Amino acid sequence: MSEAEVKTRAGFVALIGEPNAGKSTLLNRMVGAKVSIVTHKVQTTRTRIRGIAMEGQTQIVFVDTPGLFRPRRRLDRAMVAAAWGGAADADIVVLLIEAHRGLTEGVQSILESLKERGGGQRVALAINKIDRVKAEELLALSQKMSEAFPFERTFMISAERGHGTADLKAWLAGELPEGPWFYPEDQIADLPLRIIASEVTREKLTLRLHEEIPYQLTVETEKWEEREDGSVRIDQLIYVIRDGHKGIVLGHRGETIKAIGQQARADLAEFLGRPVHLFLQVKVRPNWLEEKERYSEMGLDWKDGN
Repeated sequence: MSEAEVKTRAGFVALIGEPNAGKSTLLNRMVGAKVSIVTHKVQTTRTRIRGIAMEGQTQIVFVDTPGLFRPRRRLDRAMVAAAWGGAADADIVVLLIEAHRGLTEGVQSILESLKERGGGQRVALAINKIDRVKAEELLALSQKMSEAFPFERTFMISAERGHGTADLKAWLAGELPEGPWFYPEDQIADLPLRIIASEVTREKLTLRLHEEIPYQLTVETEKWEEREDGSVRIDQLIYVIRDGHKGIVLGHRGETIKAIGQQARADLAEFLGRPVHLFLQVKVRPNWLEEKERYSEMGLDWKDGN
């Protein structure tokens, strides 16, 4: 590379925060495409999802982590471990908080954990959902947060509407280290397509089933077949823990599963840029939450203990 050329930069940025703080929405906004599951429910992101964004000559690899909360089950512990693992590996951490909720106990716990991990971690603050509060409340919250932790920068954003996100992205691009890009310029995610496909279907299930069973099901892409005509056949298994849940997922005369399949297929076809043939099957596995192979499918580490 000659001195006349602009040097490239690349690095990892971890998005952390409480469940439902807007991390997945911000990731999708930064990448410019839907690579992470987004619903109004908490704890929907289960694994570390890397979305890849370009800003000038900088490649920003965003790590959308599961929300940080007090774990109770094995799956909870694996999700929290994935979140802190993503933060530890990052060049910069961005803590997202909700403007209307402010400095909650959960946020205070995250700040304490950041302090315990030493002063070497670069941390910025993004106060999200700024459209929900008045300007004077935002200023007071910003002051309170700066007193609670030495953030390098504070950004006022709306991940959903895009306000302030360009400033955050530009700052991150300028702060990441010089070096070659990690991925091709046109790549937007580094998750295997099988996992992305599973996440797309799980999102549709979560949105459709509301409060009924979203945290007690998982989706596994069992088969991925590339066809000669350029299309792809995807066979997926939806695991639930009891027979009653299977009936809910299927719906009356299979109407629910059919609608979910149509929505997931449309999203996958748009994401992949080609026709998709999606086949869904529901199976009852009472102990899937305790099966090591299910965690591997979700990209999570198995945690010993109950």
